[in-house]
Amino acid sequence: MLKQRIVGAPALRKEGQAKVRGTARYIDDISFPDMIFGATVRSRIPRGHILKIEFGDGIPWNEFVVVSARDIPGDNVIALINKDWPCLVDEQVNHPEEPILLLAHPDRHLLPKAVAAVQIEYEALPSIHSIEESERGDVIVWGEDNVFKKFLIEKGDVDTAWDQADFIVEGEYATGAQEHLYIENNGVIAAYTPGDGLTLWGSMQCPFYVHKSLVGLTGLPEDKVRIIQVETGGAFGGKEDYPSMIGAHAALLAMKSGHPVKIMYDRLEDMVATTKRHPSRTRIRTAVTKEGKLLAADINFALDGGAYSTLSSTVLSRGTIHACGPYYWPNIRVRSKAFATNCPPHGAFRGFGAPQSLFAIERHMDCVAHAIGLAPEELRRRNFLRPGLTTATGQEIREAIDLEHLLSRALTLSDYHAKRERFDRENAYTKKKKGIGIAAFFHGSGFTGSGERNLSSVAAMDATADGRLRVLVSSTEFGQGTNTILCQIAAEALGIDYEAVEIAQPDTSVVPNTGPTVASRTTMIVGKLVHSAALGLKQTLQASGSLHESWTTEEFCAAAKMHVGRYGKLYSSSRYEPPPNVYWDDATYRGEAYPAFAWAVYVAEVTVDMITYGVTVDDFVAVQEVGHVLNPVLATGQIEGGVAQGIGYALYENVQWERGRMTNGQMTNYIIPTSQDIPPIRVFFEEIPFAYGAYGAKGIGELPMDGPAPAIVNAVSHATGEDFKAIPLLPEAICSRLGLRHSVPAEAIAI
Repeated sequence: MLKQRIVGAPALRKEGQAKVRGTARYIDDISFPDMIFGATVRSRIPRGHILKIEFGDGIPWNEFVVVSARDIPGDNVIALINKDWPCLVDEQVNHPEEPILLLAHPDRHLLPKAVAAVQIEYEALPSIHSIEESERGDVIVWGEDNVFKKFLIEKGDVDTAWDQADFIVEGEYATGAQEHLYIENNGVIAAYTPGDGLTLWGSMQCPFYVHKSLVGLTGLPEDKVRIIQVETGGAFGGKEDYPSMIGAHAALLAMKSGHPVKIMYDRLEDMVATTKRHPSRTRIRTAVTKEGKLLAADINFALDGGAYSTLSSTVLSRGTIHACGPYYWPNIRVRSKAFATNCPPHGAFRGFGAPQSLFAIERHMDCVAHAIGLAPEELRRRNFLRPGLTTATGQEIREAIDLEHLLSRALTLSDYHAKRERFDRENAYTKKKKGIGIAAFFHGSGFTGSGERNLSSVAAMDATADGRLRVLVSSTEFGQGTNTILCQIAAEALGIDYEAVEIAQPDTSVVPNTGPTVASRTTMIVGKLVHSAALGLKQTLQASGSLHESWTTEEFCAAAKMHVGRYGKLYSSSRYEPPPNVYWDDATYRGEAYPAFAWAVYVAEVTVDMITYGVTVDDFVAVQEVGHVLNPVLATGQIEGGVAQGIGYALYENVQWERGRMTNGQMTNYIIPTSQDIPPIRVFFEEIPFAYGAYGAKGIGELPMDGPAPAIVNAVSHATGEDFKAIPLLPEAICSRLGLRHSVPAEAIAI
């Protein structure tokens, strides 16, 4: 057997060569005989009744396939959590860009003209476009009160804590929407025959989510609906929910036309029609002693969910639990609501609610420190969660986490104290003011609460007739390293070369339901299942006498081939079982919210140009504890990518809305950071192996999205002396706050 470890080594990406050589086939590289192309006719108003639809002149409509809500054979709904999201509008529009009709034609270039020729007459209804409008309830657009979901967390006695406080600090914080902007737009191909049923190929994260939706929509038996994930060019959560919608549209067109149908969004349609990160508003009131001990917090956390509930309840859930930050609160109350508006539905995005609430609490901690005259890092140090203490949900910290050590290491690596002192001294004499800020945070690995128990995920391994070993999971690769990590885990467990293990293409007719590729769960949860399945495979070979006490890779593969030839198959599966002492009460919203947390302290150094009011991030230190690091190159890449995305969230990415419609749906005016805007990102890991994760791993993918925004805005506030509480923090906001909206400095004129 191998003596070196595969886990912990920088194994090459399984799909890397195909991507580098250009042989990887994405959805728009795939074609089928007699394939036609689909397009969507969308609403142009935020809310109203459809009165009349007319098909304009100049289009050969007899050549088109047209699908409306009346053509749906099953339920007109995209099945996620609640069944309120229609596949196609029947009578009432509830947001701009809502799908109304589907068109298909052999000439994809004729489709835009046909879409433009469809004229729809509406009776407009009142609409709402913000949390505040929805909260007031003057117009009800969903249910009885515009509230999709609400949660309450209570610990201790918040109401009596105020009298004990030396200081009471209040603040309101806001975050905007964020576009996923994955490299590859949404796209699918659907094919249908009465005998074979429906097959859908697509760029997606969660094949079994799409399968569930299409079974209900088409009315077909489960075994007549097959979903296949093809090479996927980025997702960030944006391909968790929306592939069910575009997949449903292609399926309906394929079933009606009898042809394979491809739908491929262009960038504009993808940006204006699909889900975004939820905008948020957080109000925090805290009681604190003059020594800096946190006594109590009363937190109100609100999300704009858009027109339909989609995944808002689960995003709200994670945001609610993370709203308290990595601190010990003897008394805390968190009330949260997800509100309906007439914007396109907001959905999953890397971090899943935690970036919104953690931005608020980490900005607020700096405000509290300033109010009581304590250094920001010292306030945090005095209130960190430690082993034996409990979170807001009553979860005892059992990991040997040392947040004080993480903080000290981050401060040392960034030269925080010396720089802060120097910046304070020099900023009075320069038009380019420098600041340095910190953020401490955590992120729960896996589904919240009872989610993993309910999923009951299964992973498997098998051997082919020629002795190749395969990992069988529905977990998908979209650039983050799923294929590589899971093959590393399998190879390590089997004691064979990494190159001898392959992973099956996610195909619902071939692989078991391993759950969605979300929630920082793939390595920790699915990886552990793969490890168990691999051990089962090895034990089967040993029990049959095909494998001896030690073996080479060649001997193992030969034993697998012999076993398949003799018995017909070699297969092993493993079903999820929760770690011991992990209990969650959905009714009281208390207990162990996550099997484990990842922890981090980030430090951002910035320059604020007092002439242009632009912010440059000059240096970034990211220190995190994520369990055992299974592939250091992939892990570092996850942190670097998350920090870069967090910089965009903090400073650049501003979704502009007009009556519920995104008006800057192009990459020319939706600004993301370029390589020139990204500083050196210095990544450091602490490793405390988690006993119930694969080889000690915990989640990593979402963690780096949580910390950059508050660290950066804390640094900007340090540089300017102004207390900024909303992102994205654009130059216009800095200029306005500094009272210089209408003036131009003399230096600028001279330049």
